[in-house]
Amino acid sequence: HDALPIFDFRPANLKTFGADLNGGYLHPLMKVRAEFRKILLGMGFEEMPTNQFVESSFWNFDSLFQPQSHPARDAHDTFFIKDPAATLSVPEDYLQVVKRTHEEGGFGSIGYNYKWKRSEAFKNLLRTHTTAISAKMLHKLGQEYQTTGKFTPKKYFSIDRVFLNETMDATHLAEFHQVEFFVADTDLTLGHLISLLETFFHKIGITNLRFKPAYNPYTEPSMEIFGFHPDLNCWTEIGNSGMFRPEMLRPMGLPEDVQVIAGGDRKSTRLTPV
Repeated sequence: HDALPIFDFRPANLKTFGADLNGGYLHPLMKVRAEFRKILLGMGFEEMPTNQFVESSFWNFDSLFQPQSHPARDAHDTFFIKDPAATLSVPEDYLQVVKRTHEEGGFGSIGYNYKWKRSEAFKNLLRTHTTAISAKMLHKLGQEYQTTGKFTPKKYFSIDRVFLNETMDATHLAEFHQVEFFVADTDLTLGHLISLLETFFHKIGITNLRFKPAYNPYTEPSMEIFGFHPDLNCWTEIGNSGMFRPEMLRPMGLPEDVQVIAGGDRKSTRLTPV
């Protein structure tokens, strides 16, 4: 046999410690979320519970005065759940007022003049926006007012995942993150909303803003928010906002002199290409 090669082994110190391991790092998305959360808490907002990803169409659409014929409620835009396909219940008294408001109007509105279907409202889905939670919180405030006769102004925010039936590609999922906040109080105006939005965006470093009239089913007036990008030398849309409509608020039992101003946006979750 050929002679085996001779290895020169270096001496080993079995009593020494290994090199320190580097700690983990926050995902960039989580860092942005933490920054936004700190800012909104500092502005006096309370965080809403947003851990329920599956919602009924009633809370996701109908309670927001969004008609059942709206394109966003089609399967090519929304992930509907097969099992369980329908929610078990919603507050019946509130449902009847929402149904009547959709069909016949009320609170100064003529409604949509169509046959509202309970079966459509009870369909389960992956929530398309966190505004479904905002609707639940406002309904809770309305019921407290109906019980006690007293209304307490509130400021709420949420930052969490929502889902849209979007085409996936190398850098995008059908999963989004939405930042949303609203203020419920008396004598609120569009000026208060603009000031609120300017305060928030200035705190995250966007100081050059423009506001453009827009349409949303559940806010009037509505505004799209644009910020100037100094590196790209262009204006880009960074959010949406508005004042919730009476057709949404009054069925909840909120006082007639209470307005709700709201703003936010949802952005696609980006994946790093391999």
